[in-house]
Amino acid sequence: MISKNVIHQIVEKATMIRERVLDMTSKAKSGHPGGSLSMADIVATLYFHWLKVDPKNPALESRDYFVLAKGHAVPALYAALAEKGFFPLEYLEKLRQLGSPLQGHPVKKSLPGIEMSTGSLGQGLSVMVGMGLALKLDKKENRIYGILGDGECQEGQVWEAAMAASHYKLDNLVIFVDKNGLQIDGPTKQVMNVDPLADKWAAFGWEVISIDGHNVLEIVGALEKSENVKGKPTVIMAQTVKGKGVSFMEHQICFHGSPCTDEQLVVAKKELLATKGNLL
Repeated sequence: MISKNVIHQIVEKATMIRERVLDMTSKAKSGHPGGSLSMADIVATLYFHWLKVDPKNPALESRDYFVLAKGHAVPALYAALAEKGFFPLEYLEKLRQLGSPLQGHPVKKSLPGIEMSTGSLGQGLSVMVGMGLALKLDKKENRIYGILGDGECQEGQVWEAAMAASHYKLDNLVIFVDKNGLQIDGPTKQVMNVDPLADKWAAFGWEVISIDGHNVLEIVGALEKSENVKGKPTVIMAQTVKGKGVSFMEHQICFHGSPCTDEQLVVAKKELLATKGNLL
């Protein structure tokens, strides 16, 4: 059973990720803060509690693999990787700058800890399936984790990959669906309704676990359950809030691909500072 102290530490890391997402995107005056904030608790749990990774040896043969299929939300991943020690924290100051390794979507060869170049929505899961199948064929125990967006699940390629993962019984594959209900063109229910999403994944032969994507205890519990699933992949349906952690950003489509203004950043960071204070 995870201790309260560990939960506290993960929540602190999630708050730190949110702060750095706001700083990075605001300084760059570009980026996708909304979906980065919605998955911050999941990313913090993975990198500071769950994943078997070693920043001193990113190519460790026995490592877990992580793929951010919703690549536009990479500021949250950059913040976690830097805090974990994969690269210097100073790199975060150069998000989306010309020549910077921190581009607007993950680039595999630009930074340690990036397992796949992503950004074209729908492709991430296909690569994860390939990874999972290769590991099975090589009789290796590594596991693959990933995060998809709910809007991304409108892509047909996602369902082809989902069918293949089930067919090949890839129980070494665990994905989160960051179900925040919003995409760049509006609410997912209006753009192209993907619900009932959990039922669809189940129909494709996946183990489905539904959680509150901002509850660390539930995130950890779902990951623990996934380790005991045999003969099929697992999808963790995480109900989240776009812009989570900053009151004026929550549930707001405008922050999908637009950063805070300088004035908004001051207010947002005050809110996050207050949240951090409540944790201490």
